[in-house]
Amino acid sequence: MTATSSSFRRRWRDVATIVALGVPLAVLFTRAPIAQDQAYHAFAGDGAGAIPNLWNVASNLPFLAVGLLGLLMPAADIAGSARRAWSVFFLGTALVTFGSVYYHWSPNDATLVWDRLPITIAFMSLFAALVAENVDPKLEGIVLVPALLAGIASVAWWRYSGDLRFYVGVQGGALLALPVILALYPPRFTHRRYLAFGLALYVVAKLAELYDREIYSVTAGWIGGHALKHLLAAASAVCVWVMLRRREAVERK
Repeated sequence: MTATSSSFRRRWRDVATIVALGVPLAVLFTRAPIAQDQAYHAFAGDGAGAIPNLWNVASNLPFLAVGLLGLLMPAADIAGSARRAWSVFFLGTALVTFGSVYYHWSPNDATLVWDRLPITIAFMSLFAALVAENVDPKLEGIVLVPALLAGIASVAWWRYSGDLRFYVGVQGGALLALPVILALYPPRFTHRRYLAFGLALYVVAKLAELYDREIYSVTAGWIGGHALKHLLAAASAVCVWVMLRRREAVERK
C-alpha cells in the first residue's frame, strides 16, 4: 500500500465518521426542545417494602465495584495510548453509584443532575479513549478535556433551560461513535469485540428502562426494569474492564 493510498483511506474514514456522527446530531437540534418528563421519576416498586426505593438504590452498587476494579488496575495492564481516558471512565463509573443512589433516594429534577453528571463523565471519557486508540493516539490530550466539559455543560444546560437536546446529543453521540469507529477503523488491539458486547448490554439496559413497570409486573415485583437497567449497564462496564485486561497490541503488517 502506497503512502498516498494509506492517507486517502485515513481521510475517507475520518470524513465518514464526522458525517455519521454529525448528521444525527444536527437533525436532533432541528426539532423542538425536549423537556424532562416528570413521570420519569415514578419508578416501579418505589415506596414498596420497609425501605423505600430499595432495588433502585441497591442496584447501583455494582457500578462502584467495577469502577474500583478499573481504578486499581495496574497502569502497565492498560496497554495503549488512552490511559488517562480509561482512568476517568472508571472514575465516572464508580461515581455513578453515589450520584444514582442520591437521586433514587429522592427522585426529582434537582437530584437527577447528580445522577447524570457521572454518567456523562463516563460516556465522554469512553469517547475520548475510542478516538485516541482507533483514530489517532495524539488525540487523547486534545479530545479528553473538551469532551468532559461538553458533557458537564450538557447537564448544566438541561438544568438551566429545561431542554434535554444537548444532553441527549452528547450521550447519543458517544454511543453512536462506538459502532461507527469499530466498523471503520482497523483494530490496534485484540479483544475489541468486548466493546460490542458492552454496547449490546447497554442497549438492552435502555430497553429495560423503557419497560420498567412491565418487567416489575412479569417478575411479580421482584425487580423493576429500571433496577435491571442498572445491573445491565454495570455489566457493560465490566466488558470494558475485561477487554483492557485481556487485550494485546495487534501487529501491523
